[in-house]
Amino acid sequence: MHVPITEAKIREYNWEVKYEYKSPDCFRKQVITINGISPGPTILAQQGDTVIVNVTNKLITESFAIHWHGIRQRGTPWSDGTAWVTQCPIGPGDTVKYEFKTDRPGTYVYHAHYGMQRTAGLYGSIQVSLPDGVEEPFAYDFDQSILLNDWYHQSTSAQATGLTSMSYMWVGEPQSLLIQGRGKFNCSSVTLPTNICNSTNSECSPYVITVIPGKTYRLRIASLTALSALSFQIEGHKMTVVEADGYNVEPFEVDKLYIYSGETYSVIVKADQDPSRNYWATTNVISRHPNTPPGLAIFNYEPNEPQRSPPTVPPAGPVWNDTADQLAQSQALKAHQGYIHTPPPSSDRTLVFLTTQNTINGYTRWAVNNVSLDTPDTPFLIALKYNLTNAMDQTPPPDTYDSSNYDINNVAKNKNATSSTAIYRLKFNTTVDVIMQNANTMKMSHSETHPWHLHGHDFWVLGNGIGKFDLKEDTKKFNLVNPVMKNTVPVFPFGWTALRFQADNPGVWAFHCHIEPHFYLGMGVAFEAGVEKVGKLPTFIMGCGQSRGLLN
Repeated sequence: MHVPITEAKIREYNWEVKYEYKSPDCFRKQVITINGISPGPTILAQQGDTVIVNVTNKLITESFAIHWHGIRQRGTPWSDGTAWVTQCPIGPGDTVKYEFKTDRPGTYVYHAHYGMQRTAGLYGSIQVSLPDGVEEPFAYDFDQSILLNDWYHQSTSAQATGLTSMSYMWVGEPQSLLIQGRGKFNCSSVTLPTNICNSTNSECSPYVITVIPGKTYRLRIASLTALSALSFQIEGHKMTVVEADGYNVEPFEVDKLYIYSGETYSVIVKADQDPSRNYWATTNVISRHPNTPPGLAIFNYEPNEPQRSPPTVPPAGPVWNDTADQLAQSQALKAHQGYIHTPPPSSDRTLVFLTTQNTINGYTRWAVNNVSLDTPDTPFLIALKYNLTNAMDQTPPPDTYDSSNYDINNVAKNKNATSSTAIYRLKFNTTVDVIMQNANTMKMSHSETHPWHLHGHDFWVLGNGIGKFDLKEDTKKFNLVNPVMKNTVPVFPFGWTALRFQADNPGVWAFHCHIEPHFYLGMGVAFEAGVEKVGKLPTFIMGCGQSRGLLN
């Protein structure tokens, strides 16, 4: 295929990040905004462009960092935006310049990556289009991003305090679900003054997706929930899945899209129903027993009044705990013919990660192979680049767990774990398999869906299933022909997911559960590869821990 030569552009954005009072679901609370809005501005770029984002911290009392989720940061690992892994957080009053290349077309997102701040509204969409003259393998007339979120009324600092207290306080189920920053909390369910909760506030009127009858739409749907796995559906309309995490997939039709935190999809929707009325677009909690009302938007056919409610009751969502159906969608994802990136036939190293809920000195934590990740005072990238060996633990974390003796279906006999700032050192350019294994939590007959996200790389999804992974038998069933590539993937209750990636991007990269409170409590690891190949580190990522001395 002839690819026209397109001159790469520089796309520059100037952002002020600050708290403002907003009512996204009719309940008034402090929200972290970018230039006064949440979700923040959508970044629009073409493949090969350079994006520059000048970010100023106006939070007054809080630091933050912004992760460009799905952007691989080749050559710019310091711009990954992961506090304590690739940078010191951005302090109040400081301005930093994130700069990176959009090397792959597709649908991506950005969000806070410090503490629990993503939950407070610091997020937005990234659309990377193909160069001029290059066509997608699917046709559409219009293109639109839709960001899905869950929403809590409690502040993120209060949530973090509860999670890290000896008298552990779980965040609970969210109060609302937001579609492109808008939801509807039932203000009459609690006794609150109207200046705190007002269901007639225009800020929480339903989001409207306006369509022209007969036209075809690409909806770029992303989830940045703190906790919830979701389904998304449009009343009376089928959706054709065509892209996942920036990769074209063999198209398949769904009436509901299951989507997990950190995932992005493109679906094609035709406006081919009765144009005299509007329809509901809804999102529902799945994988956890729902205690949150559905999120509602209006799929508006022109020239109908955009806010005119459909004449129907919003359709019910799918059964929340139909794991087989959720697994079936994951297994239906295959690389698009003509766009297959064939994985290496074998790996150089296999890591088997058992993910568990544990206690450490009486505190609740999450762990991988019984080790809960602690973040260091000096970010990993800086510590390794400058060989600050006393800035982090040097004992390597375990590559596997005692699979033959560990019962994934019951509460562990010994719930204790350890914590560490040690990371996995990978040989540069080698191929690594990661087997994610879910198990029972500290509650009887209970296992959760965990979406895992890898920074700096995409991986092949070689297989997934329910039960304990069998290294001998399940490996034989790996899809090495047309596996989908992704950067985020769910691991289902009591189940496993097998990934393969090439450690070919110099730097230090987080790999973690994308459920905000789980990662906050240690459910993640970090991978280093080729750090000696990383160029001179910019000073904007320094200023904390032992990196203070490097600024002199």
